Amino acid sequence: MTDEIFARKIGQVGRITLNRPKALNALNTAMVHAMTRALLAWKHDDSVKAVAVDGEGEKGFCAGGDIRMLHDSGKAGTDEAWRFWHDEYQLNTLIKRYPKPYVALIDGITMGGGVGISVHGSHRVAGDRTMLAMPETGIGFFPDVGGTYFLPRLEGELGMWMGLTGARLKAADSLAAGIATHYVPSGKHDDLVGALESAELDADGEALEDILDAHAGDPGHSQLAHTRGLIDRAFAGDDVAEMVSRMEDARDPWSTEQAAILAKKSPTAMVLTAMALRKGADMEFEDVMRQELRISVRCLGGHDFYEGVRAVIIDKDNAPAWRPATLGGVGELRIERYFEPLPAEQELTFLDG
Repeated sequence: MTDEIFARKIGQVGRITLNRPKALNALNTAMVHAMTRALLAWKHDDSVKAVAVDGEGEKGFCAGGDIRMLHDSGKAGTDEAWRFWHDEYQLNTLIKRYPKPYVALIDGITMGGGVGISVHGSHRVAGDRTMLAMPETGIGFFPDVGGTYFLPRLEGELGMWMGLTGARLKAADSLAAGIATHYVPSGKHDDLVGALESAELDADGEALEDILDAHAGDPGHSQLAHTRGLIDRAFAGDDVAEMVSRMEDARDPWSTEQAAILAKKSPTAMVLTAMALRKGADMEFEDVMRQELRISVRCLGGHDFYEGVRAVIIDKDNAPAWRPATLGGVGELRIERYFEPLPAEQELTFLDG
């Protein structure tokens, strides 16, 4: 057991609170296992009609996974990183296939692994402090935890834009993108949870929707209304270098800014992300998760993941030396190797029950 996950049943609701506020509720292995146990126990408990998940503190719902552990495990050649990803992706799949309403209160920083334990649930409730992103290309990685499933299913090229740039969405943008399903002001989140806990929830989810509607507010204006056309033109196709060239040729302020953002990302990670997103668009969820585990493990055999973590998390100089340093140096054949099957004993398996 771990005190970093607070799981309990109140009324007809299974409540999970991520309780690691000093680390912005970032997931570690013990937290993944505790969440999995709770969800499996409630799955067949007829007294639990819905699950609600939130994070302790006001700054973050969940800032991601234990990146430092993944880095250290890869460097040391242990299987801790593989085991974490394997079990985290099992949890993501459990949430995706969960038979009961799963309400994630994504208030505050929600990145990487935090997106993985929210976006696959049936109800994603944004608050005023929401700041949601998949920033992995900035550390030489790719948007995992089901990112290569949900991102390519967003409208137009929103997913490619988010996956390559690590764009940060606030509440209104999250709702406009279809990542959040509801908006409830942060100050009403406690009231919302209290109403869920005291309600008589029905099997068709009508009472749950009524409660969400009763606490809803106006998230304000989304910037995506202005940038959608620019995003769709800039991020079309499969070739990242061509995307960057279009942005540089456009010479409008938004395109110039996006090109400058991409210039700081790992070229290998960007090409890998683009390929994974395009492949994931035509795959079933479980197949995507198997693919993501293959890619994640293969990232441990490269250079950029370690260099990205060093620059952003360890030394914090924000000056990674990517290898190769340019998109032109990234060969497609080299990237295809990330997608090859793992040894049978390492491939992702899924939970029964």
